[in-house]
Amino acid sequence: MLPAVTVSGEQPGPGLWKVSKGDHVMWVLGTLTPLPRGMQWRSKEVEDTVAHSQEVLEAPKAEVKVDVGFFGKLFLMPSVYSARKNPGGATLQQILPPQIYARWETIKPQYFGNDRRIESWRPILVALELYKKALDKAGLTGRNDINKLVFNLADKHGVKRVPVKYKLVVEHPRAALDAIKQTNLHDISCFNQTLDTVQNDMNDLTRRANAWSTGDIESLRSFTVNDRYESCLIAVINAEFAEEMGLHDLPKRMEQAWMKAAEAALSNNAQTFAVLPMEEVLAPDGYLAQLQAQGYAVEAPE
Repeated sequence: MLPAVTVSGEQPGPGLWKVSKGDHVMWVLGTLTPLPRGMQWRSKEVEDTVAHSQEVLEAPKAEVKVDVGFFGKLFLMPSVYSARKNPGGATLQQILPPQIYARWETIKPQYFGNDRRIESWRPILVALELYKKALDKAGLTGRNDINKLVFNLADKHGVKRVPVKYKLVVEHPRAALDAIKQTNLHDISCFNQTLDTVQNDMNDLTRRANAWSTGDIESLRSFTVNDRYESCLIAVINAEFAEEMGLHDLPKRMEQAWMKAAEAALSNNAQTFAVLPMEEVLAPDGYLAQLQAQGYAVEAPE
């Protein structure tokens, strides 16, 4: 099968979802990563909608604050670097099941050549680096510049931006790093699914990215690319140190923060513009589905 080619040049992106109750409405843009590296997003519909909104509701995100001074941060840098390595100096060959390591050996030369340093990294970090290199080779980018462009439009038209953040303060960063360095993340599933993505799903990722760029909603609904992100997230939040740091229920807390902000915006504003990851827009149990279950009307774009 020939590799899919990414679209380039100016593209409109998808239409907007409408969430409403009475005469109060929230227009939602679903964003996606990865996207074509050579695509330039231009949407008159989005700019007009942002310009006539009272607020722009940002996508939910976690903000990790380290309770340590500047010199403390410098002191921690060697610890951060060493935390990328497997506990006890184990190598990937020692950690991974033989069949998975054999797959890694066939893929590695295409992206890392003869680099031996990465063999001592934790599987989840190797997976992250491999994924970035595979995207670059496919003409895709994992950067989400769409959010920034929407925020620039809000600033241009003097529309208030409402960040949705769950703040996580790490009060004892050195103890946290020591715990991370000594903990196995149980991230083999993440590594294995990333191998699957790189070997089998790059064409689908490219076609999905093209579908977003051209506004093809039906095609976006049809893609079932394996969820490497989910397995990698689970590897972190199920680790032994996660509960101590407040990571174990982070996705739920971010969801709650966004739902609270969305309900407030729908109550207070005649019109709100919101940005959400496309999976939360399309998922049967995603954020928009939850609003619909609470009595809001949700309409997909034509």
